[in-house]
Amino acid sequence: MSWFVLIVSGALEAVWATALGRSEGFSRLIPTVVFAVALTLSMGGLAYAMRELPTGTCYAVWVGIGAALTVGYAMVTGAESASLIKVLLVLGIVACVIGLKVLEPS
Repeated sequence: MSWFVLIVSGALEAVWATALGRSEGFSRLIPTVVFAVALTLSMGGLAYAMRELPTGTCYAVWVGIGAALTVGYAMVTGAESASLIKVLLVLGIVACVIGLKVLEPS
């Protein structure tokens, strides 16, 4: 269950990071509210996962998922340029996150 919560929390990190960028310095209400809610849920999930999983692994997975989804979303929407090397590097982050899960003792 902790791994599932951690993955969802990582996805919520991408949500709050994107909403933060769209809030224009907290001057737009909807993105600011989305930011606050997603941040709270993301941090809560991270804290929950850290009760059973090592802190370093949790943090690396949380940040890796959030970073990969944030940049992936930005490339898909055109907010950030896409290139083969960028896609390969993001896939490298994903591979590392998967590796941390695979190497985690049962």
